[in-house]
Order: sequence, then structure tokens, then C-alpha cells
Amino acid sequence: MRNIRRIMVGAALAGALAAGVLAAPAANAAAAPAAAAASAPTKHFFGNFYSKWHPSEDDDFGHRSYFKGYWYKKDGYYWFVGDLFDRDRDNEYSYVWYRYRDGSGYHEKYFGKSKSHLHFNNFAKFKSGKFNDFDIRVCEGDNRFEDCGGWGDAF
Repeated sequence: MRNIRRIMVGAALAGALAAGVLAAPAANAAAAPAAAAASAPTKHFFGNFYSKWHPSEDDDFGHRSYFKGYWYKKDGYYWFVGDLFDRDRDNEYSYVWYRYRDGSGYHEKYFGKSKSHLHFNNFAKFKSGKFNDFDIRVCEGDNRFEDCGGWGDAF
């Protein structure tokens, strides 16, 4: 009888341990997405930045092109992501520029054009502490300097 009790207690203990071992991976798997979400960088959205408004256009297309995006900080760098949209489909390009300021002044960079939509993934990257301003400008026309809106503050 004593042996049967020992076997029963041993089986119950083994079952409890097995259940705990099996439950641990499930608990860890459920916690993994939460941990990944907690470590994901925060997105800081900016825009919309528009090309120059034309009084000859109707109100719906007064701003023929626009750009919107976001920045995030990861691994000691600031990363910039965005989308350029050409709204009027007039067979002219929409252009987008960015400028940043660092210790030596402002620097302008032309970085893309489209006749419809263009996504820019990580189009700019700056080391933390190495810049202190970031602006966007959108233009539309036959060349990249035509019908430009003003500089918009993105950072």
C-alpha cells in the first residue's frame, strides 16, 4: 500500500512539473510580442507639407503635391520615413527636398520625384546630437525649383 501511495504521489508530482514545463513556453510566447512592442521605437509624425498653391486650381487641387512622414530614434540615430503624393496627375513631377542644420549651418538635399506616389524608407539618418533642425519642402512643375511651398518643420 505504501508503494502505491509513493507511486501516486510521484505521478502527481511528475504531472505537475510536466504541466509547468509545458506552460512556460506558452507564457514566454505570449510575452514575446509585448516585449517587442515595448522595445519598438516611437514614431513622431509630421506633415502634410504642400507645394505652392495656385489660384487657378480648384480648391480640391490647390495644393497639387504633398509630403507626410515620421521620424523615430533607434540605436543612437534619428531615422526619417515619408511619402510624396502628386494629387493632380498633370504629367508634371512632384519634388521633395529636405534640409537640416548642424554645427556648420544649413544643408539642402533633393531626394526624390514622382508623378503619382513615392515612399521613402529611411531617406535620412542622423547621429543623435549631430543636428538640430530638419525641414521639408515640396515643389511641383517642369523642374525641381518650380512652384515650391515653404519649408515645413519636421523635427
